[in-house]
Amino acid sequence: MARIVVIGLPDEKGLWVADIDAGTITPLQTPVSGALKEADDLRAGGAVIVKNVNLAVGVSSTKAVAGGFLEG
Repeated sequence: MARIVVIGLPDEKGLWVADIDAGTITPLQTPVSGALKEADDLRAGGAVIVKNVNLAVGVSSTKAVAGGFLEG
């Protein structure tokens, strides 16, 4: 099974596709229909949608991750 994650960041309109196996992150064309479009519309209104991911944390830099930002 491919390990692919669709990511949307707060205050950013676009979506991204992260291919974990390939080590790439690329912009995703804005969905115009279907479940992803509905989820993106909800996200634009402030909703948080999580499916098949059990940890995701936004940080300000890679130093924050190495510095134990979750320990405080």
